[in-house]
Amino acid sequence: MSFTAQVIDSGNNIGIAAFIIPTDTPGLEIGKKEKKMGWKASDTRQIYFKDMKIPSSAMLGQPENGFKTFLKTLTSGRISIGALSVGTALGAYEKALRYSVERSAFNKPIHEFQSIGFKLADMATSIQASKLLVYHAAWLKDQGKGINKEAAMAKLFASETAMNVTSEAIQIHGGYGYVKDYDVERYFRDAKILEIGEGTSEIQRLIISREIIKDIKF
Repeated sequence: MSFTAQVIDSGNNIGIAAFIIPTDTPGLEIGKKEKKMGWKASDTRQIYFKDMKIPSSAMLGQPENGFKTFLKTLTSGRISIGALSVGTALGAYEKALRYSVERSAFNKPIHEFQSIGFKLADMATSIQASKLLVYHAAWLKDQGKGINKEAAMAKLFASETAMNVTSEAIQIHGGYGYVKDYDVERYFRDAKILEIGEGTSEIQRLIISREIIKDIKF
């Protein structure tokens, strides 16, 4: 497993370093599996360090570079969360679209009702916009360019799109959307963490607001 920790040598703060250690390292304790509302296929546990001793060889790079590495990984991770968000939203949208074709009311499929058709139009548009934001941020990263703003934008818009789309998918399904026999309720539960992980939506807006000010040329 990997983690970051503050390094202190002879009372002096050297910096935050990154470490990688085996999970059977003495002193490392892994807590119980948390009960979450979503992402149940992914374990979430607390970890505890009790008088754990590790060799200097477990340190990745220099201690003064650990925090920079952490931030770089976090920024790139936001693109990944954006991609996960697109996939989650797309899955819910496709379920809702198919249901709107198969489900009839008043002798016609429900997608022909404007209230449903407009929901589907908004869902499709938001998903496409999310894709382009994620693709753009990923392309910039591949070019070795700065991605603080673009990664935050992709993560923010795509994750909030996932939350909105999964909610609308339930709405389109009506009462069935609230039943676990239909996948849309799971998509809804899975979507919430996307607005939280790798920095909340509020943090993304803070990053974006700071970055756009930097872009101003006087």
